[in-house]
Amino acid sequence: MARPMTSVDHPAEGPAIARLVASPAVHWIALLGLCAAYIQGALTQAFDFPAAIAEMQHFGLAPAEPFAVLVIVSQLCASALILSGFCRWLGALALAGFTLAATVVALRFWEMAPPGRTMAANAFFEHLGLAGGFLLVAWWDLASRRDRSRKDTLREDRLRHDGDDRR
Repeated sequence: MARPMTSVDHPAEGPAIARLVASPAVHWIALLGLCAAYIQGALTQAFDFPAAIAEMQHFGLAPAEPFAVLVIVSQLCASALILSGFCRWLGALALAGFTLAATVVALRFWEMAPPGRTMAANAFFEHLGLAGGFLLVAWWDLASRRDRSRKDTLREDRLRHDGDDRR
């Protein structure tokens, strides 16, 4: 037996704080918060390209110039996909993958000596959490698309059935 639906199922119908948190504006601000470091980092690298090249060289990525361009373009394009809602899942997966790769390259805490090891380990696991956040964005976007598709199919079936009944 199905349980009755509550304001937890539909927060827009619940308390004011739930309606606020479930609002489209807060949703977009949360997505902007997830993307902020990538937008800021890409813009900083774009406006100081020699520093971006030096960063790639520091981490042993060669040839440095194409890697720097790839990083800048990837971060900006993936952020734009997430914020626009167009293929949001793809942008989220791209930033999750980028975050995991960059974390393994830049935060190799297991190779460090204390006290730097602790700070790098903390940052490493914080970045894993960020990648997990992007995976949730991708999952939610794909699940929402699937649910909308199912509702559309059910609506079409109902309309077709209603049309058959009228004949």
